[in-house]
Amino acid sequence: MAAFEYKAVDSYGKTVQGRIEASNDDDLELRLTRMGLDLIDFRHARNTRFSLRRSRVGRPELVTFCFHLEQLSRAGVPILESLRDLRDSIDNQHFREVISSLIEDIEGGRTLSQALAAFPTIFGPIFVSLIAAGEESGTLPVVLERLTESLKWQDELASHTRKIIMYPAFVGVIVLGVIVFLMVYLVPELVGFIENMGESIPAHTRALILVSEFITHYWYVLLTAPFLIFFGLRFWARYSENGRYQIDRLKLRLLPVGPIYQKIILARFTSNFALLYRAGVTVLDCIRMGEALVGNSVVAEALQRVRRQIGEGVGLTASFENTGLFPPLVLRMMKVGESSGALDTSLENVSYFYNRDVRESIERVQTMIEPTLTLVLGAMLGWVMLSVLGPVYDILGTVTR
Repeated sequence: MAAFEYKAVDSYGKTVQGRIEASNDDDLELRLTRMGLDLIDFRHARNTRFSLRRSRVGRPELVTFCFHLEQLSRAGVPILESLRDLRDSIDNQHFREVISSLIEDIEGGRTLSQALAAFPTIFGPIFVSLIAAGEESGTLPVVLERLTESLKWQDELASHTRKIIMYPAFVGVIVLGVIVFLMVYLVPELVGFIENMGESIPAHTRALILVSEFITHYWYVLLTAPFLIFFGLRFWARYSENGRYQIDRLKLRLLPVGPIYQKIILARFTSNFALLYRAGVTVLDCIRMGEALVGNSVVAEALQRVRRQIGEGVGLTASFENTGLFPPLVLRMMKVGESSGALDTSLENVSYFYNRDVRESIERVQTMIEPTLTLVLGAMLGWVMLSVLGPVYDILGTVTR
């Protein structure tokens, strides 16, 4: 098939531009007609499929995708018809093109999971594996329902993660701005007054003057240093396995967000483990997929050790216990699930435990951050006032005597 860039109008008269694959000009017009578009102009393009495969789609669109297919599958509507209805109902033009490609692949003889696998940045390996398991077992609507709930939960988890990062960063920037204002504008004026009086300057006032002069004369260092450190660490993590491991370990240990970050990772792992296991995926495959999911080399290495130990005959609970990552309550729940044969239910309980613990931990950290930053700002203001106004009062006292 050839790749085309097209310009068309939809049923509301809105101009739409995009890229799509078609056999020829007539096939292009037919495909756009199926999408509810009237062709205006087109030209040959390159690497359309490659571009679609590398692109990303937001989690809300995936939730809509799963929910739509789940509802129509339960009603007995064929997958192709469901995908066509979904393609015609969504507003995201890029996702419409992806769904059109899925329809083409399925019409060409592929299964839904095989068509989804062609877009790894949109539909991850766990997503594809669950769909494949649902197709094989005939429980695709159930799998789609669980995927919908899992995606909603991941979106909520991502919201918690952003909250714990953005709030301290916002307040920290305000505190830093106030400190810079004091050091650059206020302190030099007051210190100049003190020096003109000819009195001896206390040690804490001299320290304040040094800090103020450094910020005033070397502000570009303070401005660029965080960016240099950030991108330097990213470069180290990207091109060095040891660097990536050390940084990932620091993320897990850095207080107060490190323990919460670890809980978020383990909550994501146990939730997806439960989904895969319930869909019929083997334990070793569930753990193997989880290694790529966690996004942390320290946890991934621990899961590799778990997989090796299970392969050597060690029990599931004992293997996870040897990692040192899971608390006793979670291990107990896993042990109960392993012995009762209801491992998926136990893992869902573990996920619920972590999810609630993460939410409560974030609330506690947010409660602590505000007074802590207020205390830091108050301490800085107190230091400035003591260092500047103290000598002023001494000078005034000498004058009055």
